[in-house]
Amino acid sequence: MARLSGQTSALFQRWLTRRIPAASRVRLNHRRIFIMPTRAGMGLLLLLVIMLIGAINYQNSLVYAVVFLLGSLFWIGLHHTYRNLAGLELQAGGSLPVFAGEAAELPLTLLAPRREYQAITLFWPGTDRRQVDVERELGAALPLYHPTTQRGWLRPGRLRVETRYPLGWFVAWSLVDLDWRVLVYPQPLTLPLPGSRAAEAGDGHQLLAEGVDDFQGLRAYQPGDSRKRLDWRAWSRGQGLHSKVFAEPQQDSLWLDLAHTPGSSVEQQLSCLAGWVLQLESLRRPYALALGEQRIGPGQGEAHRDSCLRALALHGVAP
Repeated sequence: MARLSGQTSALFQRWLTRRIPAASRVRLNHRRIFIMPTRAGMGLLLLLVIMLIGAINYQNSLVYAVVFLLGSLFWIGLHHTYRNLAGLELQAGGSLPVFAGEAAELPLTLLAPRREYQAITLFWPGTDRRQVDVERELGAALPLYHPTTQRGWLRPGRLRVETRYPLGWFVAWSLVDLDWRVLVYPQPLTLPLPGSRAAEAGDGHQLLAEGVDDFQGLRAYQPGDSRKRLDWRAWSRGQGLHSKVFAEPQQDSLWLDLAHTPGSSVEQQLSCLAGWVLQLESLRRPYALALGEQRIGPGQGEAHRDSCLRALALHGVAP
């Protein structure tokens, strides 16, 4: 039975992929909406059948009226529940990277170009439900949150969008794949920094900062440059106005090497490196990263930090 269930599930997923393909924006229509009675609806339907049998047996006109009245409401509730999803548009927004163990924020925009929608519930299996009302033409924007457990790319899967409005006798739902993809960095560990090591020969150059020690060359004059650094000889020879550039070496950059990182597994080593990257960035100290054959040269700043964390997140992950 378990094997049969797995095959049925895979078959359903393939059918669902053809019927509701992944997209960044989805509009719900009759091909993408499923509907069936809830437990309350099934109980009401059973009660109506029993009452109808009793009315036929005893020829009770009042019971006939009650059965037909509730049956009409049951039928009308079916159409109104379906209508409360039909035409709703869902649009996914961009997501920022997170660290493993944090909840990934997935922005979602609901658009209602024709009418308002009431009591729309959104969730993934195992996550908290979010319920929202969508006003006509104004729409609604809300963040959804999905837990993360491991580094790499997070694909949350199909989002369940459902409603039981207005009577709760039916549930209409859809399973939409909004093609979200969130980059998950390794969970950082707080460990003492390793000993510093200057940039290896052939791996780049030593970081330099503007100073007064070593003459580096000339560059075109820029407004605000000191007159003491102007190259008057070049100007007198008709070569234009240039400024002398001096530099001094910064402190040695710290190389972070996966091969020399403590840890009982690759995941722990990557988490240790992520913690060191954050520490060095907070200290404003230049650092470089070596992951086997992949190397990121010395640097600092948000762009360099994000580049290193991205490399750690995708190390060994299939594209």
